[in-house]
Amino acid sequence: MPICITCTHPISHLYTVYESAYNLRLEQCSKCLKFADPYVEHDSLTLLLDLILLKREVYRHLIYNRGTEPRKALGSKTDLDSEGSREGEHALAATKDRQREKDRWWLILKLACGLITVDAFIRWAHLNPQISADVSRWTVETNIVFLRILIGCIIETFAFHGGVMFASYFVLALSDFIRSRRSTSPAEISGVRQQFKFSLIPLTIFYSSLTKLFLLFLLTIWRPSASKPGGSPYYWDPSYYSSSLVTRALEIWDEDKLDREWVVRNVLGGMATGFGLRVVLDCHPVFTTVVILVGWLAKTVVAGFLKNWVGGDEHSGDKWMAHSIP
Repeated sequence: MPICITCTHPISHLYTVYESAYNLRLEQCSKCLKFADPYVEHDSLTLLLDLILLKREVYRHLIYNRGTEPRKALGSKTDLDSEGSREGEHALAATKDRQREKDRWWLILKLACGLITVDAFIRWAHLNPQISADVSRWTVETNIVFLRILIGCIIETFAFHGGVMFASYFVLALSDFIRSRRSTSPAEISGVRQQFKFSLIPLTIFYSSLTKLFLLFLLTIWRPSASKPGGSPYYWDPSYYSSSLVTRALEIWDEDKLDREWVVRNVLGGMATGFGLRVVLDCHPVFTTVVILVGWLAKTVVAGFLKNWVGGDEHSGDKWMAHSIP
């Protein structure tokens, strides 16, 4: 059952379709009196931009409401008879739930194939900056190196997702126990928890990684240049600023002192993943932080075993580890 993206209250349908698919009317939430999900009218580009901006409503739309069937305005006697049969309704709902679960896992597989390949290319370009800048130097050995990095990314992804799902199971059990002990009366369960399935966790993680991979891909294509367009090197004149505090603050952004790829991959990527998991788990941010740390721990342990095989030598293995651990 879909939910309202504002208050998470369950709702039977998100919109009503009339004579054509383009003639529709958005449903209003009975609890907050807002449109249940305006994103059904938005295009994919708008969804992608709001996903990169980490908007809570677009997460709820993509995770819980994407692909739900609308209400048909024109019904027949057969429709009315089927609505009167409770058993038929339950059987039809169960069939739709199973089909939707299969479609969700198929979507997870497609996202995994695309995003892991992009992640492998980004890591390969960082470990081999000379070859990535000159495509003509691509050899059979380069293919083997890229294949190793791809396999390493797949194993790391499985480790991270497995650690997150393992921690989420215990965090949800602990959260429900604390909620039951603290509440004197039976509290209303939110629509997010009512519709929760463990397949939503990897889907949320892959959606959250779009922000991280988008910025990393830009850093891979357009690397910071150490010289001006004419060829002369950039010259940093500390005397331009009278305050030494301002000078030291600006020096933090120097290429030799700040690893932008590490910041984007671990800091921004961790924040985006934590935000997405908080939406799907519907728990306290402390619990979400614990889940992310457990996933990072599992990923770090696996990366430690893979670093020498993926990197090929100790130096490349250390660079692999630097982008695999927080």
